[in-house]
Amino acid sequence: MHKPGLLAFTALLCFASQSYAASTLWAQPMVSPEIQSRIDRVAACLMTKVVEKGDPHICQKLPDRLAEEHIPGVSIAVIHNGAVEWARGFGVTRIGGPPVTADTLFQAGSISKPVAAMAALHLVEQGALSLDLDVNQALTSWKIPPGAAAPGAVVTLRQLLSHTAGLTVHGFPGYSAGAPLPTLVQILDGAKPANTRPIRLEAVPGTHWKYSGGGYTVMQQLLIDVSHQPFPQLLRDAVLAPIGMTRSTYQQPLPAELRSGAVTPHKADGVAVDGGFHTYPEMAAAGLWSTPTDLALFAVEIQRSLHGHANHVLSAEMTRQMLVAVQANYGLGLEIGGSPENPYFAHGGVNSGFESTLVAYQRSGDGAVVMTNAQGGQRLANEIIRSIALVYGWPDFHPIVRSTINVDPGILSAYTGVYELTPTFTITITLENGQLMQQATDQRKAPIFPETESKFFLKAVDAQIEFVREANGTISYLVLHQNGHDMRGKKSRSGPN
Repeated sequence: MHKPGLLAFTALLCFASQSYAASTLWAQPMVSPEIQSRIDRVAACLMTKVVEKGDPHICQKLPDRLAEEHIPGVSIAVIHNGAVEWARGFGVTRIGGPPVTADTLFQAGSISKPVAAMAALHLVEQGALSLDLDVNQALTSWKIPPGAAAPGAVVTLRQLLSHTAGLTVHGFPGYSAGAPLPTLVQILDGAKPANTRPIRLEAVPGTHWKYSGGGYTVMQQLLIDVSHQPFPQLLRDAVLAPIGMTRSTYQQPLPAELRSGAVTPHKADGVAVDGGFHTYPEMAAAGLWSTPTDLALFAVEIQRSLHGHANHVLSAEMTRQMLVAVQANYGLGLEIGGSPENPYFAHGGVNSGFESTLVAYQRSGDGAVVMTNAQGGQRLANEIIRSIALVYGWPDFHPIVRSTINVDPGILSAYTGVYELTPTFTITITLENGQLMQQATDQRKAPIFPETESKFFLKAVDAQIEFVREANGTISYLVLHQNGHDMRGKKSRSGPN
């Protein structure tokens, strides 16, 4: 990744801070002093996933984090007691562009999936679809081909929505400006000009969980065939309009009259994506344009429908089914987390140059949506969610606190080198000005901090690296501990220092 020089970075930091200040004054809605205090506290103390005990610099301010991550803009909506309490934009739509406001449009990425899932469940309640019958019986424009991995298999809508259908294709890169756009059937078959593989069975349906945007693309074709409507129109009529999501659309590409109100997507280095935003014909999987306020209204609809207080799209019983985990803590379109006493539903979204996060509690009526216009924006979004969690007293999303010790530089030096975890994934360890650093394949370099002489932790993610010393004193491998899994990496060569 390109690293700007000190002068350029300082200029960017100054510009981002000025842009932040301007955006906080630009057409921001008036709120009570109490709510404004909460907004200020959220923006004043962003923290990494893991923090060092006793660190006096544990908090970072939102404008500083925007500059550090090269993210031009972010938009936030917070739900409290079953209503949207506040929504604000920070930063700018593009470098040198106007401020982000609460009404600025972002691509929602995979947060498109739960909104589309609600439309599918609406058709189930109308009797047009079944959750548990063979979807090939309802598909007319295309059908899931038989596969050698699962002869005679039947795929159901429940499996499509819960990523248990055994279908291929994790996600979609979209189509850059001017590129030819495939039809939905071409995407399903992986036929040119589609830029992804065919969507096919690779496992017996229902046997395991594997995230599949391909499954949601099959669901998109299913909804079109059953409703006999264009997908954007169906979603507008069935979900968006009834909930009041007036700033949202599944139209792809975005209509010209809406483009002036949309942000520009950016790469991880802060440079705008070539040609602007990508087009996603895979609308159910990745095609929603929205705002945090509209997505917060979607979350509030689920919260209220669950308890029978507002059922504009789904009944209370169908909403409950949406929030029951099928496998791997994933329900019908939503991830399920939290405790049995206070569960929450959530989803993230990543498109080219857009990254977002939605989380909302089922019972307390709290939640938040954060949308950014840059690759890597989910790191910032998750930090904002942690800040909101602390300000509003949520039981989850608090940072993990770890203690550090001092380690002799000679010991640190022995850990440097390149460690091969798989043929295509390595971790390079370097020592820079007394600080041990790690850099995984295709990822940013980041410092690691010692809990013991041999075990170190990262701050951006909950991961630990443990160095293993042989009887003769040499370091032969490391173990990466992350997400309940351990990966061993053999030291292949000495690293640069």
